[in-house]
Amino acid sequence: MHAHRFQKSFSLLAAALLVAIPLAGCNSDKSDGKTATQVAAKVNGAEISVHQINSVLAKATGITNENAARARKEVLDRLVDQQIAVEQALAKKLDRNPDVLMTIESARREILARAYLEQIAAAQPKATDDEVKRYYDEHPDLFSNRRVYNIQELAIAKNGASLDELKTLVAAGKSMDEIAGWLKSKNIAARGNAGARSAEQLPLELLPKLAQMKDGQTALIDGPQQAFVMRVVASQSAPVDEATAKPRIQQFIQNQRGSKAVAEEMKKLKDAAKIELMGDFAKTAEAPTAQPAAPVAAAPASTEKAVSNVIEKGVAGLK
Repeated sequence: MHAHRFQKSFSLLAAALLVAIPLAGCNSDKSDGKTATQVAAKVNGAEISVHQINSVLAKATGITNENAARARKEVLDRLVDQQIAVEQALAKKLDRNPDVLMTIESARREILARAYLEQIAAAQPKATDDEVKRYYDEHPDLFSNRRVYNIQELAIAKNGASLDELKTLVAAGKSMDEIAGWLKSKNIAARGNAGARSAEQLPLELLPKLAQMKDGQTALIDGPQQAFVMRVVASQSAPVDEATAKPRIQQFIQNQRGSKAVAEEMKKLKDAAKIELMGDFAKTAEAPTAQPAAPVAAAPASTEKAVSNVIEKGVAGLK
C-alpha cells in the first residue's frame, strides 16, 4: 500500500519536475578543490544537489523509513534523466518555442499564486487546547465513539425525482440486490460500492446517521447532492483518545482557518482590483443570465486545486 501511494505521488511530482528545470546544481560548496557531499551527481558537468532531491521528497506522500532509500534513489534517477532531456531541449533551442515559453510562464504564474495563498493559510493562528477539546467533545462519532464500518452502498444522483418509493423499499427491508434491480428498472443511475471504512473516511454529513445504525441495518440517507442507500454489514468499535487525536484536530482547525482566510483575501483583492472583461467575454458578463462568481473565483482553478491539497485535508488522517 505504501509503495502504491508513493508511486502515485511520485508520478505527479515527476511532471512537476519539468517546471523547475535544474540547469545547474545548487548548494555545491567546495573546499580544497573537492566537491562537497551536497552534490548528489553530475551530468556532463551539471550538478544535481541533495537539496533538489530533498525538495522533491518533501512533496511526496507514502515515504517511510523502509522505502526512503529507494525513494531517494528513484528521485535522483529521474533528475538525471531530466537533466539529460533538458540538455537536449536547449541544444534544439526548444526553450525559444512559443508553446514552451507559454507553458513555462503558466507554470510560473501558478507557482507564485499558490505560494501566496499558502502563505496566507500558514499565517493563521494555531488551535488552542480548549478548541481542540471542544472539537473532540462535539464529534464523538469521530473519536470517543469511533467505529470502523463494513458497508454496502448505492450512491444515487439527485435529479429532482421523488425518493418516496425508494424509501418504501428500504423501509420494507428489501435487499441491496433488490433495490439495485429496482433502480435499474426505473433507469435511475446508481453507483455501487462496498468495503471497510473508518468513521473519518466517510462524508461528515452521513456519519451521524451511520453512527445510529446497527449491524445488518439498511437506511436511505439523503445527502446534499446524492442520496445513499447504505447497509452496515458489520462494524467494530475503534475509539481514539483525545491525546492521540489532538495533533490531527489542530491541523484540521488550522486548515479550516486557512481556507476561510484564503477565500476572504481573494474576495477582498478581487473587489479592489480593476477587472475589465473584453470582447465576447464582456458581452457574456452583461447577459441577464450571467451567474455571479464565487468568492474564490479569482484564483485560477489549478491554483485552487493545489491550495486545496495543502489546506483542506480535513479529518481524513484521523486514525
